[in-house]
Order: sequence, then structure tokens, then C-alpha cells
Amino acid sequence: MATGQALPGRRPAARLLDLSRLFSRVGRGFHTGVDRVEAAYLARLLDDPLPLFSLVHTPEGFHLLDRAGTQGLADRFALAEPWGRADFRALLRRRASPAQRAARADLRRLAVGQARLSQLPALLRKHLPDDTSWINVGHSNLEPGVFEAVRSLPGGASAILIHDTIPLDFPQFQRPGTVAKFSDKIRAVAEYADLVICTSKATQADAIRHFSSLGSAPDMLVAHLGVAPSPPNPADLPDEIDPSQSWFLTLGTIEPRKNHALLLDIWEDFATTLPANDIPRLVIAGRRGWRNEALFERLDTSPLMGTCILEFGELDDAAVSALIAGARALLMPSLAEGFGLPPAEALALGTPVIANDLPVYREVLGNNPVYVPVGERYSWAQQVIDIARTRRTTHKAADRAAMSLPTWQEHFNLVLKVT
Repeated sequence: MATGQALPGRRPAARLLDLSRLFSRVGRGFHTGVDRVEAAYLARLLDDPLPLFSLVHTPEGFHLLDRAGTQGLADRFALAEPWGRADFRALLRRRASPAQRAARADLRRLAVGQARLSQLPALLRKHLPDDTSWINVGHSNLEPGVFEAVRSLPGGASAILIHDTIPLDFPQFQRPGTVAKFSDKIRAVAEYADLVICTSKATQADAIRHFSSLGSAPDMLVAHLGVAPSPPNPADLPDEIDPSQSWFLTLGTIEPRKNHALLLDIWEDFATTLPANDIPRLVIAGRRGWRNEALFERLDTSPLMGTCILEFGELDDAAVSALIAGARALLMPSLAEGFGLPPAEALALGTPVIANDLPVYREVLGNNPVYVPVGERYSWAQQVIDIARTRRTTHKAADRAAMSLPTWQEHFNLVLKVT
């Protein structure tokens, strides 16, 4: 236990949900996996009778919202309520996008108070009851000053969800500066957090390893994320996709860790070993990320693009679900994952999964995927060919998995008992 504040298991008087991550995504495209987790917490806590507040950090400072303001923000995130007009103060932020200017103006209208970091303790003490629990699931604001502001409340406690420790475990895959920033966050969590929620036992083991090296470890809880894909509808497919044809799908940001290069290698092999009409179609869904210039060049220059390989950078949840449900299989050669929502959602929708043999996949998905180590390129190719040559039927293993996949209700049954 990092502090003598409220202990896990003691019901708080109120909850303070950090929404900085979701707010930062306004106007920046569709939600990522972390965004969707924060959105799930927002929806669940708005349904809970316990008093709810939210905290949003922008370049202008910290904004505190009560339940009404938090509901107003949720309505705008869901597009049930339009963002208002940017005010003069927002217009002065010339580097912000028009969407962010409008959002920041509304944020000030919805907030009960605003403060710089040095003023945050006073702001929280003014508006929050004692024994408030700060819940942070977006990896935002994990710095000593914010933890200390929460501690300044009598009985104030913090519960931090860690999705993974991949920036520390695979620094070669990260953007410049990411590793140092994430290391600082983990150090602050180790020293100040009252509870760490891990999305898997695999992530918990990684977190414990890093906490141990720092000489401090908070209490920890493993709670698998809920698997709740959007209902698929073929009408939501991208216009370039013909639902009468078959395809294989890989899903996720195009970054080195996701190992798209293996799939390009396989499809280039198909181009030299199979008749043109027998080459399966590969759909790559995910925005282009970082440190992957060689792969981007391959995508931009490959003669297979537009025929055997299709790339979609930004898709909403409905389109993604339609792609998953219609795919012959989801291909996940990722080198590391903290949880792995795409293969879980594929199984939930009855789609087979071929995946690298990662401990977290075994933990969450059991034996339902077909596991093939990424070093066995021939085996990957053979699995694709075998599925491509069989009639498309409901995958029995996926059906079994769908019955046993974790739910958000199970997640919150664990988490809300101790936060």
C-alpha cells in the first residue's frame, strides 16, 4: 500500500473519473482500445448512484465537472449533443483544431472549476467530499502532483488501470520520448497509487516486475476487460468491400509491434506461388503509426495493393464489426499485447482467429484461437490457405469462446467493490 489513505474495499463517498484521454481524442478520429475502455467506465459510472465527478486536463489546466457536467460531456462524446461554438478564449488557441476549440469552450461551460496543477488540491477540496476515489483508466495525468492533490482530500484514494507495460518491455517499438514518459508514469503509480487494476494476469506479472525494481508495489487487482463488439451489419462495410467475396482481416494500428510485415511477406509469397484468382484477399484495418517507414513504403508500392490487399486507415466501430464478422479469419501476428480486444471480439462474433502464441491470449481466449508462432511463416501461410479453401461456416470454437468471454458486468463487479 502506497499511502495511508482509503483502503481498497472501503466504499468511497464519491468517484472522480479522469476523462482527459477521451477529451484529447475529440476531433482526432475514431476511438482506440484505451479510449473505448474509458468510455465504458464513463457509461457505467453514470449509471451508478454514487456521486460522480470527472477531471479533464488540457493545455489550459485541470477542469473539474460534477455529475451534470460529466453527463453533458458524455452526451457530446457520443454525439447525442453537439459541441457548442468556440468562444474568444478558445479561438486564441491557434494550434488547436476547430473541433478542439469548440470542445474546450464547452468544457469550461460545463466545469464547476478550473485550476493549474498547483491549485488542484484546493479545487478538489472545495468541491469533492472526503473519501473520494480517483479512477484513472487512460494513462493520463499519472504524475506526483495529481496524486498528491487527490491525497490532500481526507480519505482520498487513487485506482489506476494499467493496460500494459509494453513501452518498457519493448522500447525498440516506441516513438521517441515515449519510454521515458511511461517510465515516469510507472514510477509515480508505484509510489502513490492505492490500487492498480490490471487487465490480465500477464500484465500484472509485468507490472510487478517493474514495481519491484522501484522498491514499491501498490495493491493490485486483475479484472479482464469486457468484450462487447458492436452488432455487425454488412451495410456498414466500407464501399470498397464486396460482401459476396471473402477476405482475411488484420486489425490494429500499423506499428512494428503489430508485425504486419509477416503478413505482407506471406501475401508476396502467395503472389509467386498461387494462381492470381486463388490469392486470398487481405484487409488491413488501422491507422498508420510510427517507426514503420519501410512497411509503409511496401504498402505504397506493392502491386498487390488495391486488388489482393486493401488498407483502411480510419473506420468506426460498426464498420470494424462488419469486417470482423465477414472475415474468413482474423490474423493477429502481434509480438506483444496487454489484453487483445480484437481477437476476443472476433471470437465473440464467430470468426476464427489465427494468432501468435502470447501468454495473454492463452489467458483470456484459452485454446479457441489457432496459435502459430510468428517465426513459422510457412505454418501461418498454410493456415490461411486451409481456411481459404474450406467453406465458410460458423466457427464452433469461436461459438464456445463467445459463451465464456469476459463481460463488462464481470469487470465492474470486481472493480467497483474496491474503488
